[in-house]
Amino acid sequence: MKNVVAVVLLSFFAAGAAHAEAPKRILSVGVAATETVFALGAGDELVGIDQSSVFPRERTKALPNVGYVRTLAAEGLLSLKADVMIAGPEAGPPAALDQAEAAGLRIVRLHEGYTPEEAVARIREIGKALGREAEAEKVADTVASDLAVVKNEVAAAKTHPRVLFVLQAGRGAPMAAGAGTAADAMIRLAGGVNTVGQIKGYKPLSPEAAIAAAPEIIVMMKDTVDALGGEGAVYAMPGISRTPAAKNKRLIVIDGTYSLSFGPRLAHALRDLAVEFHPEAKFPPLPVREWTKQQ
Repeated sequence: MKNVVAVVLLSFFAAGAAHAEAPKRILSVGVAATETVFALGAGDELVGIDQSSVFPRERTKALPNVGYVRTLAAEGLLSLKADVMIAGPEAGPPAALDQAEAAGLRIVRLHEGYTPEEAVARIREIGKALGREAEAEKVADTVASDLAVVKNEVAAAKTHPRVLFVLQAGRGAPMAAGAGTAADAMIRLAGGVNTVGQIKGYKPLSPEAAIAAAPEIIVMMKDTVDALGGEGAVYAMPGISRTPAAKNKRLIVIDGTYSLSFGPRLAHALRDLAVEFHPEAKFPPLPVREWTKQQ
């Protein structure tokens, strides 16, 4: 009996200690990281986010901002006096993170990966870092279940359209997304074929390469389309103007923070893209989850 009491007491105090150590001031950098913090119910503990963290909009717009996710400054990170920083794979430069860490900031660096399994694993990893393992398990299991539903629906689709994802920053040359990118993963997971899947990463897209790729669908982020001057300007781009996608006016405009972040909204983003790829199919809507709502 004494042993049983001892075990119960130890468990009680251990749970209390774990709860006491849960961070009360959280800095989150990266779209998926921040969305996951909110999904786990820890949004009230956030003391700062980065420029790309814009969902849920009403909650994120009121938070201090440490700047662009890839050009962070150690001073800005340290100024928020966070107990922990959740850093998405895109957070950088590494030197700034190293400097902040050396100054005493605890940083949980999430690994990059564009598979459903890795997205779900990151939810659990963040839950562990925040002392919210139980909440993370529920969210992770639900996201995994939703992803399985979408996977089955996509597998039943009868078409596999040829898709080209194009990114253009400013006045630079257009870039095509090859293997190892979030865009490539989303194309494949939604039942499409990446027409430049043989290349690695992002590469300049020449007019000749666009013609040779012969995409049936062009995918672009809204910012890119707006910068180019609208859909008409996209269809008139050198090379792209001579593709089946331009001829048939098949341009899919996406929100990059939603469709390419591989966070807790992944299943819903994937389902939405699959609907665009396979208009002939009947994809049932996924249930609305707390973390997919604008709070």
